[in-house]
Order: sequence, then C-alpha cells, then structure tokens
Amino acid sequence: MEVRTLGVLTGGGDAPGLNAALRAVVRRAMQYGIRVLGIHQGWNGLIHGRVEPLTRYSISGILPRGGTILGTSRINPLETDEVAERVRANWRKYELDALVVIGGEGTLSAALDMHRRYDYPIVGVPKTIDNDLCGTDMTFGFDTALSVATEAIDRLHTTAESHDRVMVVEVMGRHAGWIAAGAGIAGGADIILVPEHPFRISEVCQILNHRKSLGRFFSIIVVAEDAHPHPDEDFLTAEERERVFQHTRLGASGTCWRRRSRN
Repeated sequence: MEVRTLGVLTGGGDAPGLNAALRAVVRRAMQYGIRVLGIHQGWNGLIHGRVEPLTRYSISGILPRGGTILGTSRINPLETDEVAERVRANWRKYELDALVVIGGEGTLSAALDMHRRYDYPIVGVPKTIDNDLCGTDMTFGFDTALSVATEAIDRLHTTAESHDRVMVVEVMGRHAGWIAAGAGIAGGADIILVPEHPFRISEVCQILNHRKSLGRFFSIIVVAEDAHPHPDEDFLTAEERERVFQHTRLGASGTCWRRRSRN
C-alpha cells in the first residue's frame, strides 16, 4: 500500500520521549516523501479536526523538550457511533493513508479497536512509564521514570539512617510493579511491595524487627501504587479499599500502609 499522507498523535498520560518519537516519525517519513499531519490532543484532535502539517521546522529543537508538542488527552474515539463517524469523516477529509499512534494501554487499545472495526492501517508506538504493555520488552518513558524513582530512594537513605526512620516510598506503575521492583533494587530498598504479589503485613513487620535486632534501625520500603495486602491480612477498611484500588485512578496505597503500620 502506498502511503502519501501519514497522521501521528500522542495520547494518554505524559511521559518522557514523546517529542523524540514524534521527531523520529517525521524525519523518517520525509525521507520517503510522505507528508505528515500532526493531530493535536490525541484522539480528540481526530474527532474535532485539529491537525497541522509537521515539517523539519516543526520538529527543530524539540528533542530535549519534555511533554509533547501535539498535546495529549484521554478520549475513546469509538465511545459512540456519532464520535466514531466524526473520526471517519476527518480521516477522509485529511486523506490519511495511515496513522501512527503513540500511547499506552488505553490509547493503543482504542487504536486496535479502530483497526479491527474499519481496517485502518495503524502503527502503535508503546509509550508508558509503567512498562506494562504486552509484547514489549521496554516501553519508552520507563527508563526515565526508573532513574527518577531510584534517585529519590537514594536520597532518602541518609535521612532515614540519620533519624532511625522507616521510610515508605510510593511509586507509580498502575497494575504493574516494574518501577517499584527496578527502582527498589537499584536504590537498595529493604522491602519492595508490588501488585503481582499481595503482601502480608506480618511478614513486613518481621523483616523490620529483624533488621532492628541487627542494629539497623532504619529501613526503606518501596510500595507500588496498586500493591495490595493478602486477603488473609487485609488491614484496609472498606472505605479505604474503595478509594485506593480503582482502575481509572490509583494512588494512596503507601499512605494507607504508613498510617496502619503506626497503629
């Protein structure tokens, strides 16, 4: 299939490397004489027709910039038949031959549904700091997130040791423990709690007490945002569980752990 006009969009959460990926798409497309249209605000731009041509001038100097020059959003292009039809109308209007979608779980799931329903040629580029996309060894954005989390853990060691404190560090990752595991190991954490393995509070306390008996009066605990207790030792109230463990919005797992561990 001949591609003369290529669309590109960034969707979902922000992550390092988005502008670098956009730059790579434009530069390679131009080598083959392909016109590139940048779609603003993710799928929302394809729904409302917010596009602009991307040229060498457009991508000049964006490599070291954070964020994305196209903007992003969390929109399902197939939410309703009316929305889907607007996407199809704009696809025809701008004479798109193919689309490059840079995003994570939600954005690429929508891209797959779009391809299956309308047979549109779509290329998915895996972007997420969580590194939780099936079939991908490492998503871009993950390496930077890992470095930042590791540095934060490194910096806490001195304060924890100086004040004989147990420090609880909550990191992102949604339903995957890659950031917690990688940063925890690299940063020398004493305990790492990940979603894939429900933890027992009794075992955590046993480890902390053992370290104390050895004269190690401080500890670093890294908690992934979706880490959850084993059903045998669930210390969360029904209200806390409903607030913390949500598919669309995670977080505060570490906060609940800190509060309960002090009691």
